Amino acid sequence: MRECADRIRRERTAPLSPRTALRRILVLSEGRQFREAASVIARLGPNALCVLANELPLELLIEGLPHSAQLLETFFKKLVAAGQRGIFNAEPVLWQLIRLLSSQQEFGLKFQISRVAQNLIEFQPDLYSLIATRKKTFDQTVQGLGCHGLTTSASGLTPLHLALKTELQLYIETYKSALHRLEELGVTANNIKKPVDASHHRLLSLNFEEVEQRLIDNKTLLTILDKPALKQLTSLIKTLSARVENDKEALFCISQIKRLQTIDEDKPVASILMSFSRGCESFLDLVKLGESPCSSDGYHSESEQENEDGETAISKYGKLYYQSRPRALEALDSLPDLQYATQLKAKILFSVVVLSFRSCRNLRDMKLREALCNLHVTSQTIAARRLRSDIMKCFSSTFNSFPLDDIERQVHGLVSETLKEYRCLESCLPLKRFIGNVTRTCWYLVNQEPFFELDADFQAPVQFHPERHQRHHSSDRKSNVVRFYLWPGLIRESRYVYKGVVITN
Repeated sequence: MRECADRIRRERTAPLSPRTALRRILVLSEGRQFREAASVIARLGPNALCVLANELPLELLIEGLPHSAQLLETFFKKLVAAGQRGIFNAEPVLWQLIRLLSSQQEFGLKFQISRVAQNLIEFQPDLYSLIATRKKTFDQTVQGLGCHGLTTSASGLTPLHLALKTELQLYIETYKSALHRLEELGVTANNIKKPVDASHHRLLSLNFEEVEQRLIDNKTLLTILDKPALKQLTSLIKTLSARVENDKEALFCISQIKRLQTIDEDKPVASILMSFSRGCESFLDLVKLGESPCSSDGYHSESEQENEDGETAISKYGKLYYQSRPRALEALDSLPDLQYATQLKAKILFSVVVLSFRSCRNLRDMKLREALCNLHVTSQTIAARRLRSDIMKCFSSTFNSFPLDDIERQVHGLVSETLKEYRCLESCLPLKRFIGNVTRTCWYLVNQEPFFELDADFQAPVQFHPERHQRHHSSDRKSNVVRFYLWPGLIRESRYVYKGVVITN
C-alpha cells in the first residue's frame, strides 16, 4: 500500500512532457475538471509550456468559461512568468468574457473571472486599448441611432424626408421660373450673342440704358434664385449623410457582434450595442489598476507626459488595425473585381500604412528643414534641437487639423497607379477614408519623441518571433513560419511597442 502511494506521489511530482500534459489537460477539460487541469499546467517548465501553448485547443477552454477561468488564469500567469507574452492571439478569450459580462451582471461572475481578466491583459496588453476603443465606438453608435428625429426646416420641425421633398419642390419651381425668365430675355440655343458682343471693348461702349437694362435683367434672375429657403438643401443633405454613416456604423458593429454569438433579429439594435458596451465597461473595471497616490499636486514631469503621449499614439495605431482596417477590408470585399483576391486586398491595406508613414516622415523632415533655414539656425546646435522638439510638439497637438490632403492624394495615387487594372480602386470612397485615417495617425506618430518607426523587415517566409510578431486568428498555431504580413509592427527605442500581425502556415 505504501509502495503504491509512493508511486502515485512520484508520478504527480515528476516533470511532464508536453505531449503527456496536453493529453491530460484535454481529458480533464472534457470532464469539466478544470481545477485539476490547472494543476497540470502549473507543473510545466518554460519549454514544455511554450510547446503546449502552440498545440492547446483554446476553443475548448473558451467554451468552458466561466468554469474554466482558473485553468486559463494559471495558463496566462505561467506564460507571463516564462517571458512568453503574446505568443498567440488571445482575443477570442477576451470576447467570450465580454459576451458573458454583457449577458450577466452578477457579482459572482465578476469575482469568478476577475483574475483571468487581469492575467489576460498582462499577457497581451494591447487588448486593453482595443476594448476601450470598442466600448467608445459602441457608445457613439448608440448616440448616432438617436439622431434620426425631426429636423429644422423653414416651416419648423419636420421629418427629414418631408423637409427634403419640400425643399426639392421649391428648387424645381424656382428653376422653372428662372428658365421662363431666361426665355423671356431671349436666351435660346439659336439666339446666343456672338463672342464679339462680350469683348472688353464692346462692354466699355455700353450706354446708360443698356447698362440699366442689364442690371434689371440680372437683378430679376437674382431675386428668383437667391432665396434663403434654397440654402437649406446643403444642410439637409449633410444631415442625411450623417444619418447614413450612423446607420452604417451601427450595422457594422452588429455584424462584428454576430461573429461572437447568435443575435435575435427582432431585438432592438441599440439594446444589443448597449449590452455589449456594458460588458466592455465591466471588463475594464475588472482590470483597471488602482490609482496610486501622487504627491506632486497635479504636476507631471516631461517624461511622464512623453509616456502618456506614447501610449496614446500606440492606442491610435492599434485602433487603425482593429477598427479602421475591418471597415476598409469589408468595402474592398464588396468590389466585384477584388472579390476573390484575398491576399491582394490585405497587401493594399498594408501598403497604405507603409506609404503613409514614409510620406508623413518626409513631410515632417521637409518642414523642419524649412524652419531651420528660414530662421538661420545651424542644424547641429542645441537651439536647433530645441526648435525641432517644439515644432514637432506643435505638429502633434494640431494633428487633427494639419493639412495632409496632398499626402492622402499621393498615397491613393500610388496605389491606383500600381494596380491600374483595378479601376474600381480609383473611386472607392471607403479606401480613401481609410487612407485619410491612416495618414492622420501616421502624422501623429512621426511627431512624437522618442521617435516611432515601422518595422521595415517584411521578408517572408521567416521564422516567427514572439517579441515582434503576433499571429492572426487564421494562422496555423503549430507552425512557426511567417508566410504573410497583415499589419506592420511599431518600434520605439529599439523595442516593439506594437507587434506586427502575421499569418503562419
